Order: sequence, then structure tokens, then C-alpha cells
Amino acid sequence: MGLLDSILGAVMNNGQSPNQGQAGAAAGLGGLGGLLGVLASNPQLIQVITGMLANNGSQGGLGGLMDKFQQAGMGDVIGSWVGSGQNHAISGEQLSQVLGPDTLSSIAAQLGLQPGEAAGQLSQVLPGLIDQLTPQGQAPAQGLGGEQDLFGMLGGLLQQK
Repeated sequence: MGLLDSILGAVMNNGQSPNQGQAGAAAGLGGLGGLLGVLASNPQLIQVITGMLANNGSQGGLGGLMDKFQQAGMGDVIGSWVGSGQNHAISGEQLSQVLGPDTLSSIAAQLGLQPGEAAGQLSQVLPGLIDQLTPQGQAPAQGLGGEQDLFGMLGGLLQQK
């Protein structure tokens, strides 16, 4: 997990001196600052998210996830994350409805959490992350790429000041 450790190290330090601590790093990350606590408390979340958003991932990439939101009647929610306006919030319960019990149970097992806890963490992270991964306000026609591509994109985003 060397790449994952490198990403987390960049997140936690973000070029700040050690005595600036996590608050200084969070301030330097802008919209991604709120992700620090969640990612730090459960690094496996990065792997789960990249597995969800990767073109060859369990949800069929960003396009597949967007389809699931549409089918659940919440296309406007994920559309706000991709678009250039303000992100709509989603609750863990709503995200559970979108993903379905089987998918959520699988994600929860990967994270070592109960399904409701996993949905809660994902609901905190996905809006801002998808927003940052789609800076042009549109989902790329070719998707976000494979897991390695997403690790690279995520590492770049988290190192921004």
C-alpha cells in the first residue's frame, strides 16, 4: 500500500511544518479540507472510493454511479457534485438507497464498519471529491479512468495548496 501511504502522507502534511498541524493542512486544501478527518480515520475509504469511481470499478465508474443516482430519483444531487454550482448534501440513508443493501454491505465489510456508518462516511466524502474530480463541471465522456489514474488524480488534488 505504498501509494496509499504516500497519498495519506501528503494529505496530512501538505507541505506544512509539523507544528502547523492538521488545521493548517486543512486550510491549505480548500474544498477538500473537510475530507482530512474522515480519510485519516479510515484510509481504506480511499480504496473503496477509487473502486467505486474507477471505470472498471464495482459501480461502473462515475457514469455508472450517476445512473444509480438517476434510477433512485436523485440525479440532481450527483449532478450538483459534478456541476459547477453548490454541492447538494446527501444523507447516509439516501446514499444507502442509491447503492442498495448488497453494495453497501460489501463496502461496509471492506471498511470494517456497519452499513450505516459506511454510508455516513461516504456521504461526507463523495460530494466534495466528485466535485474536485470534475473541475470542468461535466463528467468526462471517457470516465475518470482506472484505479491507478484515480490514485494519481487524488494525490494531485490533495497536494494542492
